[in-house]
Amino acid sequence: MKDNDLCKTPVIQARVKAGMTAGELVEQFGKSRAYNAGSLWHAVNIYEKMLSDPEVVKFFGLAGAMVPGGMGGIVEDLILQGHIDVLVSTGANLTHDVIEAIGCRHYHGTEICNDVELRDEEINRIYDIFLPNDAFIKFEEFLQGVFSGLETDKKYGIADLTRTIGRNLDSGILAAAAKKEVPVYCPAIQDSMIGLQYWLFSQMNKVTIDAFADMPSLMDICFGAKKSGAMLVGGGVPKNYIFQSMLMTPNGFDYAVQLTGDRPDLGGLSGATLDEAKSWGKLTGEATAQTVYGDATINLPLIVAATLERLEMRR
Repeated sequence: MKDNDLCKTPVIQARVKAGMTAGELVEQFGKSRAYNAGSLWHAVNIYEKMLSDPEVVKFFGLAGAMVPGGMGGIVEDLILQGHIDVLVSTGANLTHDVIEAIGCRHYHGTEICNDVELRDEEINRIYDIFLPNDAFIKFEEFLQGVFSGLETDKKYGIADLTRTIGRNLDSGILAAAAKKEVPVYCPAIQDSMIGLQYWLFSQMNKVTIDAFADMPSLMDICFGAKKSGAMLVGGGVPKNYIFQSMLMTPNGFDYAVQLTGDRPDLGGLSGATLDEAKSWGKLTGEATAQTVYGDATINLPLIVAATLERLEMRR
């Protein structure tokens, strides 16, 4: 048999055992290194470099129903541990973050149900998660109280608004971001219950939210970054907002990890590959990047746990 440079690294059969850590399991993924197990192992390698490099400005994009799915605590902890410098989120995730922070809960439900009956019972469904309408009543009372503290005839950026909300909370993503002075951008905030509640407030109050007011601070971060990295959970507006932020600079992102379940061949941004982003200059030509396909409620905890384990072992 002729030697072939393409066949140098053999697949090693993965071995699992009781009591393994997340990091040990991911190392087994690295031995088999096939399919999305291999992609996840590569993603951990990249995320470890991203978090351990002091010159990297760390962006985090949050899309999809991640907070209802129990992922909000992971994002909160990453902020508190200093692993997120800039957060870009959908308004929906921030809405559900506030709902949890004011003491309301999401509940285990089922996707096998009669949604008309749920409507009659005033229960909202997010796949197999239930959220009673009562939560939105408390949410409205809380937000209207926060908005009433805004100065009249003053213009606020969206990041100013999310910071103000966070300062009125004791826990959750927005509270952690306010405490650690991490800006939270939400460019499509009107596409959420927070946006609807602000619209109601604006009918009787002269306070202006200006989305473009966020741009100077964001551009300052981008121009000031020696290196930059992005962890993207889902796609949509957060992914594009993060990537396009570098287009005004001579630089692109040096590191990127994308967690998605969407296909690239349908043309949607959520499924667009990270290599495609290089054609736009959003990532540098030499950028280290990896997409992991699958359920982010599985992949995000695994990647974060394995990465934090590695960082702890370095100390």
